[in-house]
Amino acid sequence: MPRFNKGDFPITSVCREDLESAGFNTKNVDDSTMERLASKMADAYCNDDFWTALETIAEDYLNIPKKIA
Repeated sequence: MPRFNKGDFPITSVCREDLESAGFNTKNVDDSTMERLASKMADAYCNDDFWTALETIAEDYLNIPKKIA
């Protein structure tokens, strides 16, 4: 189990079944390759969608108020 900083909450994971659902053959996919895939997916998510999704979900769906400057 990965260690997280106090107050960090994991948001997703990836498994071989995910690859299989997308049509990939995972017969020879080892744990090292899965770790690299997970790392690259985390990078892509954080760089592309994370901040937009965080703001939309927090504000529009959960009604978390923004700070008043």
